[in-house]
Amino acid sequence: MGSSDRSGEPISVSPPSFVIAGAGGNASLTPRWDRVDSRRLIALARRIYFQHLSESTHSPEPCGVVVNIDLNEGRVVLETPTLLPDEHFIGAELISRKFRRPRTARDRYRGQGS
Repeated sequence: MGSSDRSGEPISVSPPSFVIAGAGGNASLTPRWDRVDSRRLIALARRIYFQHLSESTHSPEPCGVVVNIDLNEGRVVLETPTLLPDEHFIGAELISRKFRRPRTARDRYRGQGS
């Protein structure tokens, strides 16, 4: 009698017989910036992210956006995703960060009449 024929018995859990690299969420989710159009990728991720924030009022804080730049589409994710080969993950901290040049002491004193 095979194990599938026994009903009511607990199912035994054994470790997987093989491992898929990156499937456990341990791989780096940062896009390969040398292989993508970063401006277009971040712009698409921001559009999807802010559209989600404006349409959903009571959802948990997203951790980022998964983008398929070839299809010009993506989805907001609430936990670390496992990516398909053509997908890129853009974290919420990168999407919502305001990109500014660091201020110098000289910039701080401009406009103060000194």
